[in-house]
Amino acid sequence: MDYSTIITLCGFSFLAGFIDAIIGGGGLIQTPAILFTLPQYPVPTLIGTTKLPSLAGSLMGAFQYTRRVAVAARFIGPTMGIAFIASWLGSWTLTRVPNSFMKPLALVILSGVFMYTLLKKDFGQMPHRTVSPEQRRIRMWIMGALIGFYDGFFGPGTGSFLVLGFIALIGFDFLQASAHAKLVNAATNLASALFFVNKGGLLYVVALPMAVANLSGAFLGARLAILKGNRFIRMFFLLVIAATILRFGWDIYGAS
Repeated sequence: MDYSTIITLCGFSFLAGFIDAIIGGGGLIQTPAILFTLPQYPVPTLIGTTKLPSLAGSLMGAFQYTRRVAVAARFIGPTMGIAFIASWLGSWTLTRVPNSFMKPLALVILSGVFMYTLLKKDFGQMPHRTVSPEQRRIRMWIMGALIGFYDGFFGPGTGSFLVLGFIALIGFDFLQASAHAKLVNAATNLASALFFVNKGGLLYVVALPMAVANLSGAFLGARLAILKGNRFIRMFFLLVIAATILRFGWDIYGAS
């Protein structure tokens, strides 16, 4: 494999890490890039290869956010554990059940999310506490299980779904939601990465430099999000959701 290919993939991985650290959605850049650039390798090998860069970026993003944003420590640890197990089960299920039905379903859900966020100007701009600690715990655990499984089974849009869940169900603002989403996403990425490493066949010559690039992008993205705050993250959220909708729409209808 030549250096130009690795450098190209690292560039995409850097951009993916940058965007993912702000609001999620980095997989929309990194995954198609490696599938298009290295078509000679099996798809499971390439998908598994992207998990290491995603994990590195998630850990960096989580580290940056938790240094500056208060985290609900009582609840986030168990939620991460549940999401880890669910993601592993999702990856295991993927090896036995096709996931082609997920794109139309995700397209419908994301379209609704986009319209709601666009029309509700104050969505995620200020934290609001409308649930009891017990309700928060239960909702976070359920969210960790469902979105964790989704990440292992399908993946694209996971970070955005987590942010949406933390705002709508828990009452966080965008900045708090992004911080907690990074922690949960780190757990799901770790589970999926361990699963694919255990299956073997990862392209470490590509995965390791991509991990460094993704980590670097995540560092800058998280710092920018923390500096700019909720209005900036909301704008990025809408852009990423719109890009995800267009991507899924093209995959479903464009090819025909």
